[in-house]
Amino acid sequence: MSFLKDFGVKTESEDLGRDEPQCCSEVSQPHTGEVSDLNQQVWVLQGQTIVTVPRSNSVIPVTVTIVPCKYPESLEQGRGVPIYLGIENPEMCLSCEDIEGQPTLQLKEEKILRLYNEVEPVDPFLFYRLEIYSTSTFESVAFPGWFIASSDKGHPIFLTSHQGENNVNFNLSINA
Repeated sequence: MSFLKDFGVKTESEDLGRDEPQCCSEVSQPHTGEVSDLNQQVWVLQGQTIVTVPRSNSVIPVTVTIVPCKYPESLEQGRGVPIYLGIENPEMCLSCEDIEGQPTLQLKEEKILRLYNEVEPVDPFLFYRLEIYSTSTFESVAFPGWFIASSDKGHPIFLTSHQGENNVNFNLSINA
């Protein structure tokens, strides 16, 4: 099954290959793993930006960190599991902001467990992770209908509202 059970999240729709959160237990450390797109491009850190490059022995993917939202019941239901998504080294988190009228994906210096322990969800840092069989999409909670996407090698990941025109499906491999 998915990483959700390790977090104490029960799911109701496992038979459909989808995860919907029901409840959560306390999280003391994030899960870690790596992300690749369907073209076998992995996420790597270049400066302050996550870009995609072809997987190879000489490429070291960035280690992503993931924790579920502590209060999923306060968010829209049926869109996926609300998660905080960051990177391990340096410790940063993905965030969605309106920049000049355009939803924009940013990498910010932020501790993922601090976000998790806030008294209410921190929407700009939350994504609905919808897992269907072996792939996941990451939809912005702050900007519904906008998804993390990848394009050509060496280009940054970004937000898009055009699912059919951009790659929004990713493989998320969680470390045991």
